[in-house]
Amino acid sequence: MSTDSRLLDALVQKGVLVNVSVRYWRARKKLNAEDLGLSRDQVDDSLISLGHKRLVPKESMQRLALLEGRAHALIEQNTFPFLNGIAHYLPNTKLEEVTGKLKEIQDDFEHEQTQFLASYAELRGSALEQWAEAANQLVDDPGQLLATIEGAFPPVDRMPRYFSFDIRMFQISVPDVPQVELIELGTQAEVMQARREATQAARSEINASCQAFVSECASALREQTSQLCSEMLQTIQRTGNVHQKTLNRLIRFIDHFRELNFVNDAEMEEQLRVIRDEFLNRSAVSYRGNTAARADLVTGLQDLREKAQELASADAQELVQSFGQMGKRRFSLAA
Repeated sequence: MSTDSRLLDALVQKGVLVNVSVRYWRARKKLNAEDLGLSRDQVDDSLISLGHKRLVPKESMQRLALLEGRAHALIEQNTFPFLNGIAHYLPNTKLEEVTGKLKEIQDDFEHEQTQFLASYAELRGSALEQWAEAANQLVDDPGQLLATIEGAFPPVDRMPRYFSFDIRMFQISVPDVPQVELIELGTQAEVMQARREATQAARSEINASCQAFVSECASALREQTSQLCSEMLQTIQRTGNVHQKTLNRLIRFIDHFRELNFVNDAEMEEQLRVIRDEFLNRSAVSYRGNTAARADLVTGLQDLREKAQELASADAQELVQSFGQMGKRRFSLAA
């Protein structure tokens, strides 16, 4: 079995791909000069602001936008972009936590969707009344602008199609050459050759990405370690003290690192374990009352930052090869 195949097998054993798609009506309309009954050369940008305008008050969509942001933030914080962000790789150690939180956000989203749709007709009527007042003050022919705005509101019965919260989890399969069926004998050779070429191209693309992906994931976690150390050192330097909130942040990060460390970066995880054992078993109060201990903590964070930076820029080939040894079976597709 090739190294690339082993890496693929290891990836499918250690996690899944996840894609979250959130859609809702954005309640915006892009106005142009014609909507105001003007020609383009009559519009002075310094006096008239066109472009996208809100059709309804911002607060009516604010909760939906917040839930969309929470969903995407959850994915960004707990996954790794796969194949240039086509999907995100979610380690099994984070699977239960992330899917549970996504389901909670999905339930909240669907509740807000139901609430919005129930009030949509009333909201639409109120918004059109406000637009009618504004149109009378903005343009000589308010009817034209109002018709444009009114046409931007979907009918009540079509509004549900503008909303969805989809969570999809799957695994990637390197494709096999499909069989030729129900094809005339004279064209079978040509079709099979085309399918072989397409299959080989897909295999090559996935395999070529696999090694870089594993390396980039390890590097990303190492860089996050270095960044956190820098931020903690800046906080300690700025305040002149050690706060429990700062220590708790590092404790949470170490747990988070361990859960995301599907590549088994033992060296970086050991560095974090040492920091935890040496510096995180005492409270912030004890650090504030002990200058020597505080200096040791600062030194420990500086050393960890330098080590994380060193590892992040190092060749990860050995780590990639070690991860590939976990691959024991072939990729299978699971929708």
